[in-house]
Amino acid sequence: MTPTADNRVWIFDTTLRDGEQALRASLSKKQKIQLADAISRLGVDVMELGFPASSPGDFSAVAEIAQTIKGPVMCGLARAIPDDIRACGEALKGAERARIHTFIASSPLHLQYKLRKSLQQATEQAEASIRLARQYTDDVEFSCEDAGRTPIDDLCYMVERAIAAGATTINIPDTVGYTVPTEFAHIITALKERVNNIDQARLSVHCHNDLGLAVANSLAAIEAGARQVECTVNGIGERAGNCALEEIAMILNTRADTLPWHTGIQGHEIYRTSQVVSQVCNMPIQANKAIVGSNAFAHSSGIHQDGVLKAQNTYEIMRPESIGMRANCFNLTSRSGKHVIKHRLHELGYRDQDYDLNEVYSSFLELADKKGQVFDYDLEALVFAQSLQAQDDPYSLAELTTQTDTDGKASATVKLGCHGRLATQTREGNGPVDAAYDALQAIIEQPISLESYQLSAKGCGADALGQVDITANFDGQHIHGVGLDTDIVKASVQAYIHVLNTAARAIQVRALKTDLQTESKEKAS
Repeated sequence: MTPTADNRVWIFDTTLRDGEQALRASLSKKQKIQLADAISRLGVDVMELGFPASSPGDFSAVAEIAQTIKGPVMCGLARAIPDDIRACGEALKGAERARIHTFIASSPLHLQYKLRKSLQQATEQAEASIRLARQYTDDVEFSCEDAGRTPIDDLCYMVERAIAAGATTINIPDTVGYTVPTEFAHIITALKERVNNIDQARLSVHCHNDLGLAVANSLAAIEAGARQVECTVNGIGERAGNCALEEIAMILNTRADTLPWHTGIQGHEIYRTSQVVSQVCNMPIQANKAIVGSNAFAHSSGIHQDGVLKAQNTYEIMRPESIGMRANCFNLTSRSGKHVIKHRLHELGYRDQDYDLNEVYSSFLELADKKGQVFDYDLEALVFAQSLQAQDDPYSLAELTTQTDTDGKASATVKLGCHGRLATQTREGNGPVDAAYDALQAIIEQPISLESYQLSAKGCGADALGQVDITANFDGQHIHGVGLDTDIVKASVQAYIHVLNTAARAIQVRALKTDLQTESKEKAS
């Protein structure tokens, strides 16, 4: 079918909002900007950046992303509360195109126990919020929270009033992943048939995966007339997650013969973006995950391997290249020049502004001397490792020495750059990592407790890069740290230092918040 406005499905990405809510550790502003840049290159139509009223940090991140990232409509979430709407409007004022997304519950369960309001009261609150949002932008989205468990008469009532108040997109969330496809499709059909002004708004859906039906429900809604799907990269999100962006996009792309709808998603960006989200969010992708899992294009059966060699489409309904997945290159060594590295990174989808070539090349040479050959996943790991560092980071590793004897006793000496000075400590421990962490703790003298430690290999063989992911608790805040190196002790120390730098930035944000509150009180008095 020829692409038209009628069969165009808008992709609303909420990785930075609903996706982040599911993470064990909050993302820094730098990480959010990194994700926003990657997701915008996917070709999403709308990008929900966060919940500006929730914290000064979220407000700041939303404001900076809205001002610097171009392409998608920039959206912020707000409860149907005046202060939330105003915070959203202020945070988004630097965007080329802005949308305020406001919501209130509609189901009897939520109205009775959470809001303690009648349907009419909740609807009136929604109307007032929509009218206030329209003072900031003409693009206002309204969601009926828990729409999947709302009686259809009540849902039609609230939707019609919301459109009349000025909502230009109406979102129908299956907030708890309760509905099945036929049931969810019926809700969309009923709204289109019974809401008199439904043609004045775009119908959207936001499905959760508690029963494993988020993608199926979203697809059923499209068939029933919805023209926006809210989703996340890799399907991350609250509880069991959201509709997976890459799945809905590739379903429509691959089965265009029977599903006459299309999106603006750039397929060749899917795999790279999936990897970036997985790394930054510390959310590993299961091997058998559809589209982007490591087994998605792998063939173990001899019959399957023989068939693919004879004709790829015998057992592959998509080509790896369609999502930007490329075979590894084996000819990168310490003799490879800087221009070769730049060319290879370009082929992998990285732009010049995504990394510092001199720093990546320096790290590449060091790695090549250790490994002999460097692969694509190594290069991507080096770029990712560079993204974790900032020139103004207060902590940096100057030197690390470890020793383990035959009795298993270990010691570590760590020399750490701390706010422009060097500090050194030596400690013993149950192993070199334990000893190094004790040495770091002795230097910083801050209450940081380790909650989880995970080691994974980036690639294959004894020379693979080791990636260490840790989660630590600093003053009640969960912080994710990452380290990459062929030496797992050094990678472990890098992950700890990453936590220290994130904690230091958190202290700065809190100090700023305190100053602002003090200034506000002084003005009020």
